[in-house]
Amino acid sequence: MAFSFAPVKVPSCLTCRASLATSSSSPPSSLAFDAAYVKRAADLADKSAGFTAPHPNYGCVIAASSGNGEKVVVGEGYLYAQGTSPPEVEAAEAARERCRGATAYLNMEPDHCLGDQAAVSALIQAGISRVVIGIRHPLQHLRGKAIRVFRSKGLLVDVLGEDLQCKAMEESLKSCLLVNAPLLYRAASQVPFSVLKYAMTLDGKIAASSGHASWISCKKSRTRVFELRGRSDAIIVGGNTVRRDNPLLTARHGGGHSPQRIVMSKSLDLPEVANLWDVTEFSTLVMTQRGAKRSFQKFLASKGVEVVEFEILNPKVVMDYLYDRGCLSVLWECGGTLAASAISSGIIHKVHAFVAPKIIGGKNAPSPVGELGMVEMSQALELIDVNYEQVGPDILVTGFLQPVPDLSPVIPSVDEASAIDPTVSPYESSIIFFYKTWDPYGAFSNFSLHPIRLHDESGEYYHWPSVEHYYQANKFMGSEDPAAKTCLKEIKSARSPEKAARLGRRTQRQRPDLVRADWDSVKIDVMYRALKCKFTTYRYLSSMLLSSAGSVLVEASPHDLFWGGGRDGEGLNYLGRLLMQLRSELLAENSASNADNEKEENQ
Repeated sequence: MAFSFAPVKVPSCLTCRASLATSSSSPPSSLAFDAAYVKRAADLADKSAGFTAPHPNYGCVIAASSGNGEKVVVGEGYLYAQGTSPPEVEAAEAARERCRGATAYLNMEPDHCLGDQAAVSALIQAGISRVVIGIRHPLQHLRGKAIRVFRSKGLLVDVLGEDLQCKAMEESLKSCLLVNAPLLYRAASQVPFSVLKYAMTLDGKIAASSGHASWISCKKSRTRVFELRGRSDAIIVGGNTVRRDNPLLTARHGGGHSPQRIVMSKSLDLPEVANLWDVTEFSTLVMTQRGAKRSFQKFLASKGVEVVEFEILNPKVVMDYLYDRGCLSVLWECGGTLAASAISSGIIHKVHAFVAPKIIGGKNAPSPVGELGMVEMSQALELIDVNYEQVGPDILVTGFLQPVPDLSPVIPSVDEASAIDPTVSPYESSIIFFYKTWDPYGAFSNFSLHPIRLHDESGEYYHWPSVEHYYQANKFMGSEDPAAKTCLKEIKSARSPEKAARLGRRTQRQRPDLVRADWDSVKIDVMYRALKCKFTTYRYLSSMLLSSAGSVLVEASPHDLFWGGGRDGEGLNYLGRLLMQLRSELLAENSASNADNEKEENQ
């Protein structure tokens, strides 16, 4: 299915009628409504899969009593992408005055930190009286914070599996876990959620003995693969797949999201002509071993393909690297040899196998998974929570190789321990790293959703949704080319900082002639101007920045070697430098102001 991201329109009389078997074990009707609405929140959250990494998929449903014992939905929302308006804000704005005394249903506990309190504040200020939460936040520095704030403000808070336990809740809780399975696996194992996908014949072959593989599965199955790609942050293939199939690896019918295309090759024995080397629309990353075919590395670099070298190339180090890059979900579409290596490394969490009703035979025809070293059937890996679905003439078999992690809160958590003993702190280092907007210091990011008021291309003041919107738009200001003006307009209206960044970077890559001639010399000033506006507009952000005095600020992006610190500290970290410069200026202003006040008091 393709996902649509149009604003949610809530019918005025949308009522949830939970269909439960009438038996003595059936829960009270109120619990039935709770279960149904939490599941609805999870279903809404699923609409943004692939767009929010590395943030959760969030959904919110606000329901009010209709007066006849039923609850009616009065507002809904879901997180469109990282940095966009929280679903709680969307739902509260849709419900307006009907929020008073209503119940808010959330599939996951919302983010709540010094730099991001919008979700919790929206429900409290709207007059919500009760909040039902599917699962607690999986990240330790956020887990339980929103719940404590809700309760401190007098709201009743119920959490599935803790405060609400019955048969009807199990399916809703499962939906909440599955919609954010990538985040849960990432939080538990420090690697992205990995899905192995393959199509095979009834006799277990992924290609004929000649290597020909088009097409094993039907058109409907291939459309489902596009959807899987659209829900992933990256797609991985090996060198054999590039040589044999020359794939595009695009999500042509996946709802608009374009995952990172990745090729793993130790030898770089790859063709010079390949669809993946065309990066005008979609980027490609090649991972190899240090020292492999330097000439071919230079060739790829000339094409705009990013090359990353590892001392030893294997699935585990690749997943560690993608974890650092902020990936939530990775799709493996590789051959049997690489698939076996990934499974043996323990980094494959789920399998999607399309089985076509075809028999091709062939002693040397390849199979989807190579040698795993197993000699007895008792050693076979068994899938968990297996599902079967007919897709055209094919059968889709899905299941987990590893169970969805149980991230129930540990008592005492770091937050609770810190409350008991202030000397307990997870931040011992004098270096403060920030990267994504949900990190403890994530509000330092240029992607955080803090609108700023600065001039646009016409010289008029304009409310830019984020620093990144302003920064990307400045690349094309002053150009009279219609294409540059169109791009600038699209950046201004982009629904998320990520979308603004994609638009600006893509146009810069495809049409460098549209970028202002002085961009390299002014881009640091543009970023600083936007940061200064942001931190002087929002007092609590200024306080956060000042509280970091004495610490080195490092933008922890592993792949941005200009604004970020890089993977091994090789980056220039200009964003961190600008923030420290701004911090120094604010401290000096505060010191001067305090000195003036003291002077006035002494006179």
